Amino acid sequence: MSVVQRASSRRQGDLPSFLTPVQALESKSRRRRVPRSGCRRGALGRSGGTLKVDAHQHFWKYDPQVHAWIDESMATLRRDHLPAELRAHLDREGIDGCVAVQVEQHPGENHFLRQLTDEHPWILGFVGWVDLCSAGVDEELAELSALGGAVGVRHIVQDEKDDRFLMGEEFRRGVGRIPEHGLTYDLLIHQRHLPVAIEFVASLPDVPMVLDHIAKPLIAEGTLEPWATHIGELARFENLSCKLSGMVTEAKWQEWTPADLAPYIEVALEAFGPDRLMFGSDWPVCRLAGDYAAMRSAVEPFLEQISGEERARIEGGTATGFYRLGRR
Repeated sequence: MSVVQRASSRRQGDLPSFLTPVQALESKSRRRRVPRSGCRRGALGRSGGTLKVDAHQHFWKYDPQVHAWIDESMATLRRDHLPAELRAHLDREGIDGCVAVQVEQHPGENHFLRQLTDEHPWILGFVGWVDLCSAGVDEELAELSALGGAVGVRHIVQDEKDDRFLMGEEFRRGVGRIPEHGLTYDLLIHQRHLPVAIEFVASLPDVPMVLDHIAKPLIAEGTLEPWATHIGELARFENLSCKLSGMVTEAKWQEWTPADLAPYIEVALEAFGPDRLMFGSDWPVCRLAGDYAAMRSAVEPFLEQISGEERARIEGGTATGFYRLGRR
């Protein structure tokens, strides 16, 4: 039984409020077929198909002052995490390359990631950081865009004290300038930010965005709502894609099973469809809850139930198009 068929077999009351049984059956055929402007402009090819891409991971040279966010509960992350270590995991899983995402919010992070991208061609691009509230945001975006390998921008909104930070006038103005520099925006939020994120995405329809970590639902608590309803509302905006990433660290780190993640993956798949979903490991942060192979195995049951073409999109095609990998 496919994911979509399984959704239609449940009682309507069990479905997210945005999806009735009939809609569940029809959603696969109605998924977006026309690419957004600036996205899906072709794929990096290899013999037999599209590259497999880990669309979300991080690198750092550990410094206890710079990386103060790594507290005692995350002590296993208190060391360097660099490309050679990740490459071994990618090789074991048959993944061709990755997109590196910023961790620190200062311009030096961009140059660090650019250097790694230059040294390791399989790092297909990086998502950097600029001060999107700055009056000089265009200059900062131009500097980032000029760096080889830069494909996007991220701000760590989840750590902002103001839960309505996304709707700040200066911040939205800065995000609105991103497409003019050929870049994209990674949206990093917690579940509680979803209502304002709906306003935010609706207000910037021309900015290609991707939702990191499916907005960090409360997997450890086993609750779907109101997260599922909000995800359905967000997915209506076709400038927004979504990363199947960061889920294991929202579950109980030492106790989770793939079954704990399954309802959340299913909602994301039904809401966004393969054209707007991309796989990401969130390595090395995922190490808090298991090794790379265990994290990868959590999504495998769903990939096995969709067509080869749809699987190829989630495993690399969507990320390649969204970030225009190989086009910079």
